[in-house]
Amino acid sequence: MSGNLPPSLQRRALYLMYCIRAFEEMAEQLYMRGLVHGTMHLSIGQEACAVGAVLALEPADYILSTHRGHGHCIAKGADLGRMMAEFMGRESGYCRGRGGSMHIADVESGNLGANGIVAGGLPIATGVGLSMKLQGRREVCLAFFGDGAANEGAFHEALNIAAIWQLPVIFFCENNAYAMSMAVREAFPVECISQRAAAYGMPGITIDGNDLAAVYDATATAVARARAGAGPTLIEALTYRWRGHSKSDRNLYRTQAEIEAWKQRDPISRWRDRLLANGIINETEAEALAAQAQSEVLAAVAFAEASPEPTPERLEDEVYA
Repeated sequence: MSGNLPPSLQRRALYLMYCIRAFEEMAEQLYMRGLVHGTMHLSIGQEACAVGAVLALEPADYILSTHRGHGHCIAKGADLGRMMAEFMGRESGYCRGRGGSMHIADVESGNLGANGIVAGGLPIATGVGLSMKLQGRREVCLAFFGDGAANEGAFHEALNIAAIWQLPVIFFCENNAYAMSMAVREAFPVECISQRAAAYGMPGITIDGNDLAAVYDATATAVARARAGAGPTLIEALTYRWRGHSKSDRNLYRTQAEIEAWKQRDPISRWRDRLLANGIINETEAEALAAQAQSEVLAAVAFAEASPEPTPERLEDEVYA
């Protein structure tokens, strides 16, 4: 229940979701204007997963992200200006403009990076968990991945070894109903992806990924288990991406009616309504948080536009082999 979150964190959760939505909508606009190159994978509609899960962590804990990872990055405390600069290929970006949308990392905040390889972060998370255990540290690692990743060999190998060694890892599946254009119902013989946890002797739970309180509670329970040395947990959060798989996706595999139905379950509106109903916030305060998020994103764009572009002379600075 949202009562497990102090009122200050409940308000912060709303603000972070506003930030993620505003950032991605702006990134989409910049892409359409030709100011962001390559492609991007937007998580609009999935904000509660990122925010609810990361709020259950401590600042020193780690995350591994995905190609649809802007929300994870923002929830973990990334600077919006440096993120936007990375999108726009500027030297002041997190990867000095070389990585772009799919490869933002912020090690100082505990974000060990996004990954363009489906399920690519899961073995890395297991390695991080092993490192934490061997060093006798109390940090945990939370690995985000999509439903499509749960049919990759790396998923099964990572969960198996994490369970055998009882590593402090939380495997967080953002099931947004489609792996590119493949519907989940056509790709899995089980009703819930979380059922696969049983094969590895770990808890598995399926939750409403658009309910921030449900996400927070499930993740907090898994984090406490991992931190106590009891091993990993598989969480499946049911959510939905409003946009296509990437900017090249024409959305021919689903109906507009389906998209509109999921928009009625908007995680931001649901959380805002809950805070209003519980007296945690009033209408004026909610509007102020939304306006603050928009202002922060505009400032991030200004910072990125004022930042220098990479020069050919520095092209190989980060090349090690």
